[in-house]
Amino acid sequence: MIILRYLLFPFAILYGWITSVRNFLYDVGFLKSFSFDIPVIAVGNLSVGGTGKTPQIEYLIRLLSPNYKLATLSRGYKRKSTGFILADSNSSAEILGDEPFQIHQKFSQVQVAVDADRKNGIEKLLSLKEKPDVILLDDAFQHRRVKAGFYIMLSAFDDLFYKDFMLPTGNLRESRSGASRADLIIITKCPRDLSEMEQQNIKEKIGAKVPVFFSFIDYDDLVYNQNESKKLSEVISLDKLVVAGIAKPEPFFKHLNAANDECMVFPDHHFFTEKDIQQIEDKAKNKIIITTEKDFVRLANRNLNAPIYYLPIKSNFLSKSEELDNKIKNYVGASSRNR
Repeated sequence: MIILRYLLFPFAILYGWITSVRNFLYDVGFLKSFSFDIPVIAVGNLSVGGTGKTPQIEYLIRLLSPNYKLATLSRGYKRKSTGFILADSNSSAEILGDEPFQIHQKFSQVQVAVDADRKNGIEKLLSLKEKPDVILLDDAFQHRRVKAGFYIMLSAFDDLFYKDFMLPTGNLRESRSGASRADLIIITKCPRDLSEMEQQNIKEKIGAKVPVFFSFIDYDDLVYNQNESKKLSEVISLDKLVVAGIAKPEPFFKHLNAANDECMVFPDHHFFTEKDIQQIEDKAKNKIIITTEKDFVRLANRNLNAPIYYLPIKSNFLSKSEELDNKIKNYVGASSRNR
């Protein structure tokens, strides 16, 4: 696979040229970007794969929702629907996509919408009787048709963008220079013991003129289902089946001490077939099933013949979280006053 990626290097050059031309046309105004008279925060990344966008969106929700009416807007990756949809009591992971549905279930006070056309999605949200004060755009760093007021770029610690190459040789969806559009950069999924010296080294290699912050994945002390919770410390010692359909499941398995457990890995955003469900049930006999929160929203209504729980995660910062919070609050506050 690695050899094949390098053999495809000429296509990476071509892809990089195409995306660079596209960005140039937006930069000079030949292709039109649309801005809105409302604070719009875009969270995204330069690469494909899991950089932790949903935990970062949830972090922003917790930060801003006490003072503002929020809406989230994403394309709803792999949803079985089209067009603009605003989440309601009839919504499901199939209709919204797993991550928007997860947010809808966790944050009832937030308007959750999906639309591949972000411009149309924002216009629909602003036409609502109870329109939002702030819109959070999920995975919209490359969506140049909408010009957000504030850009947060994520890059995973184990797959730093400045070490990467363009698709298909690497995982970048556009040139590394695209990082210059960011108002701040967050290095996600860092080790908790990442030293100040290592952080400074990364900052120097990024060479950014904007603040760079470092976050880690923090796991809950409990696992949950619709009816109850259990202490994670008790579950870890049980004979369990661990199921994950996320981009990089290894840290999840490691945290659950699952080296001696049965583990099932599925593609990211995978919708489970009847055959998948049968295989999970066959392997789960006399075991508890532990899965990710994102997978749980796709498995909870499948009537599994085994107890299934999910382990929530959230994004926390190694340091300077107050500085990060203030930058976001200041942008939203200033934008709101200028409306």
